[in-house]
Order: sequence, then structure tokens, then C-alpha cells
Amino acid sequence: MIDSAETPGGCWVHFSMIVSEGFRSLDPGDHVTFTYEAVGQDGFGYRAVTVWPPGIGPGMPPRPASDGPSAAYQSSLTVRWPDGSVTTGVPGCEQGK
Repeated sequence: MIDSAETPGGCWVHFSMIVSEGFRSLDPGDHVTFTYEAVGQDGFGYRAVTVWPPGIGPGMPPRPASDGPSAAYQSSLTVRWPDGSVTTGVPGCEQGK
């Protein structure tokens, strides 16, 4: 949760909204700059849209865009049919797309 006079009751923030490279986190007491929207989120009246931690300010490079599947997540599909045959992947889709 982050707080300001404009967001009474606090503002919910997800780590993915923090503008930073690598591990994104905030420490208690950090002074941050943030944009928000007035929508309910987990009991808070506001939700952070973008958060700039200490040392990073608006106008600095945004979070890196995703260039495809994340290396942190990978999945596969294997179907074993009653007749004993096996299908892997999704028919008509290239692997890794």
C-alpha cells in the first residue's frame, strides 16, 4: 500500500506497476511518485497505475516491453488418449508461440 493526500485510505499497488529493472519492490517509508485510478482494489479506493521509486522519476525509461514469452514461465500440453496414443502441444500452433 502507498499513501498520499490525494488517495485517502491508501492506494493498492502491485509490484508490476513499479518502474524499475530487475526485482521490483518498495521499502516502508520510501517516497515515491505515482499515478493512480479511482477503482476499488482489495478494500482500497485507489489502485496505482505507475509507481516511480526513489531515484527514478517520470519521464525516465518505462518498464521494458515484453518481447515474447517470459523465461520465468513455461508450460506444455500432453494428452494421453484412452487408445494409448499421445498428443503434445496444441494442434495448429507452433511450439513456443
